[in-house]
Amino acid sequence: AQVPAFYTVTTASKHDSTAMSSIHYEPNAYYIFDRAYDSFKELYRIHLTDSFFVVRAKTNLKYKTVKWKRRIPKHIMTNAEVKLTGYLSEKKYPESFRLVRYHDEEDDCEFTFLTNAKQLSALDVANLYKKRWLIELFFKWLKQHLKIKKFWGTTENAVRIQISVAIITYCLVAIVQHDMKLKRSTYEVLQILSISLTDKTHLRDLFDKTNFNDVKDLNEPLIPGLFD
Repeated sequence: AQVPAFYTVTTASKHDSTAMSSIHYEPNAYYIFDRAYDSFKELYRIHLTDSFFVVRAKTNLKYKTVKWKRRIPKHIMTNAEVKLTGYLSEKKYPESFRLVRYHDEEDDCEFTFLTNAKQLSALDVANLYKKRWLIELFFKWLKQHLKIKKFWGTTENAVRIQISVAIITYCLVAIVQHDMKLKRSTYEVLQILSISLTDKTHLRDLFDKTNFNDVKDLNEPLIPGLFD
């Protein structure tokens, strides 16, 4: 299971890109963003920290091509070095970066990516962006298995605490799953731990018990959701 390294909670009215300023960027790390995260000021900050970004470009992006790559592999429509031409955007990101246009054969659609990772192949850039789907799968998992049907408090602090508890629960379960090399899904591990809260059995012995073999076949949770 994947464990999140960072999260933030904002109001619905706050633009996604504002969260970028809260991230502590680490050198040599890769940061993958959807097109909503279009703050060139923050993207340039990533570049200056010797880390890398891959972000999906907006359709109204203004730029000029500095250099083309003529030999491009299948599914890659464009692999070029570009520079921003918009007055404000050029000030926020004064250097050149790569633009990769990729055709997804499966969905028959086109994606345009911006990246400062000049050492990667164009296909690697497209494949890195696909990794962003792990975030969507993480949220889907939270919604399915740690259902927050009812907030016990409605203040900002109360909501933050309840969301944090759900994320911490996921992380702890994922760490147990990873460290113990369990051949069970994260959901199965959560279910077994949930019904064994008062059991004094050692974790290793707990997951070896044969009476838990059919957990994965259950359609309904064994106990109410985390916040039921």
